[in-house]
Amino acid sequence: MENRFPLWKNLLVITVVAIGILFSLPNLYGQDPSIQISAQRNEPLNESTLESVNKSLSKTGLEPLSATLGENSILVRFKDTVDQLKAADFIKDELGTGYTVALNLAPATPEWLRALHLEPMFLGLDLRGGVHFLLDVDMPAAIRQAEERYTSDIRSALRNAKVRYLAVKKDRGTFLVQFEDRKNLDAALKVFDDELRNLDVASKPSELTLSATIPEREAREIRKFALEQNITTLRNRINELGVAEPIIQQQGDHRIVVQLPGVQDTTQAKDILGATATLEFRMVDVEHDLQKAVEGHAPIGSRIYHERNGNPVLLQRSIIVTGDQIVDASSGLDQQNGSPAVFISLNGVGANKMAKTTQENIGKPMAVVFIENKVLTVTENGRKVRKKTTVEEVINVATIRDSFSKRFQITGLDSTKEARNLALLLRAGALAAPVEIVEERTIGPSLGKDNIDKGMVSALVGFVLVVIFMGFYYKLFGVIANIALAMNVVLIVAILSVLQATLTLPGIAGIVLTVGMAVDANVLIHERIREEIRSGNTPQSSIYFGYDRAFATIFDSNITTLIAAAVLFGFGTGPVKGFAVTLTIGIITSMFTAITGTRMLINLIYGNKRVKKLSI
Repeated sequence: MENRFPLWKNLLVITVVAIGILFSLPNLYGQDPSIQISAQRNEPLNESTLESVNKSLSKTGLEPLSATLGENSILVRFKDTVDQLKAADFIKDELGTGYTVALNLAPATPEWLRALHLEPMFLGLDLRGGVHFLLDVDMPAAIRQAEERYTSDIRSALRNAKVRYLAVKKDRGTFLVQFEDRKNLDAALKVFDDELRNLDVASKPSELTLSATIPEREAREIRKFALEQNITTLRNRINELGVAEPIIQQQGDHRIVVQLPGVQDTTQAKDILGATATLEFRMVDVEHDLQKAVEGHAPIGSRIYHERNGNPVLLQRSIIVTGDQIVDASSGLDQQNGSPAVFISLNGVGANKMAKTTQENIGKPMAVVFIENKVLTVTENGRKVRKKTTVEEVINVATIRDSFSKRFQITGLDSTKEARNLALLLRAGALAAPVEIVEERTIGPSLGKDNIDKGMVSALVGFVLVVIFMGFYYKLFGVIANIALAMNVVLIVAILSVLQATLTLPGIAGIVLTVGMAVDANVLIHERIREEIRSGNTPQSSIYFGYDRAFATIFDSNITTLIAAAVLFGFGTGPVKGFAVTLTIGIITSMFTAITGTRMLINLIYGNKRVKKLSI
């Protein structure tokens, strides 16, 4: 009986292993302490900015390993964290508040690997260091905000339908509407049925009152929306920190976990997370001279704002609509000319104000002002001081073509990308509900390095002990199993790198467990081959039947483990999911290396040969 693979199968195994080695290579080079510089809105970020950064560093005598200009940021690498921290303080003072200077750890992957778009896997907070926040979302406040919106919506809907009412009151989550006669009460019921279907409505004709409450299903949606919008808002803000792989995820039904691996500046992270933002719609003042206003002679009732490119705009002081009156915003294309557009929905109060303003100002320009309040940490007299600052800028100016109220669109945008960004600002410029930092942890890079070292030692010790046992107990077959085991670890690392997955300490535990489980398959195969030899079969037949008859047992045992891993991933939180992911990947790769990989090597050694005895 011959034991050999067809050529295509040998080439497949060799190709998979070669690709695995290539994709796992970036993980050998570690990370460099780095500074990531990104521009805020209208500030330039180009070659001249890079040149000024290099000149600033040369003044201090600090020599960076490299300074490169990327698509959205400048990355400066240093040999150690001491130079990194010195340079960060100096660059912050030199560039001013128009730029975000974030401390980070950048992969030290060689240029030839980066040219192939090969990146190392991400390291979690416990391995890389960074900051961890647990935020509690004020759900009662989200419900109260919804109740305020519904109160205004009820008034607006009744007024628009010309239904006369005496009062609209809110009492412990119940909206009470009083009428002067039965006719208006009946008309109001129809209005609620047509426009306010989300509310549970009950009427008391004898008292000429109507009561409405937010049902539990709607309250759940409100809380869910507040949580999701806060996550979107936080993710948008964290982009300013330059964190490559932030973890922002829901925990329970009212909390958000924010993990920023590689971030060493906790104060800056808290400043970004604590920032608040809003929007205002204002009419452009076209009746007065802009140049005179710029020179300091702004008319009463108007003031100067600036667009992101720095151009001044004269706007009226009276506000039409604010960001908290925006219910929803999405980007798309204008149906008439196909240009980029943003579609906006307002609540009842905002809709009334917008309808009245646009009806009176057709053909005139209206501006959208983005206002952000931040707490920045600056250095004054050698001491770091936290200061509140407000950024006000015009993000869009468009001409009113027709009267609109609750739903309308903003056009005149340069690209679909700008439309998406504007929709995001409108949707997530402000938190949907207040958040409070209830837990804060900082893990230094040295502790992360210590965790990596301990994890590597545990994996290495487990690997070496398995290698010694397999080599001693199964001789040549054990050596082949050890080679397959090494390839299994390489393939796990390669797949984690391709997926850009985040490796944590529980993930390392999953890899260590996989090392033992991968050998289990070879133990089953080897013991089955021994049984076949003891039964009197030839060495070639023993190899063939050993692999063939052990496969079903190996497959069944791995399937049960995969089911357990799927349950862990489905019901577990972050660390448990990390363990489940590496365990799943390890099971799949071990099936390939322990069965197909070892069979190929054994076929190459023993196949098509007259063998009297196997080294097993």
